[in-house]
Amino acid sequence: MKIIAEEQVTQNPTLDEVVAQDSQMKTWIVDYVGSRQEEGTQEITVSMIVETMAQEFPEFLMAIAEENWVRGYRQALEDINVGRTAEQAENGQRTLTEVEWVEGHRKHHDQND
Repeated sequence: MKIIAEEQVTQNPTLDEVVAQDSQMKTWIVDYVGSRQEEGTQEITVSMIVETMAQEFPEFLMAIAEENWVRGYRQALEDINVGRTAEQAENGQRTLTEVEWVEGHRKHHDQND
């Protein structure tokens, strides 16, 4: 079994990639970020672009982060649904509708308060 450090699990390798100037927009962004870096910096990485965007256009990154969070949350709810449906099918139970499931949890919650 290979042991890896937490940093290896949490580090996104895409951030270390050098950005290829293969489109007009990438060229513009790389040139802009390059002009903000120390003299002599020749390779612009995704991380450098993210840092520059965070400093100069945080609203853009927040919009992306919020959308990503919402999509992840929706996916988690869908995964719960799929798991619940599979469990009910395995136990020979009828699959509840979303409304029935929510109402059941509300009643349970109200009884335990």
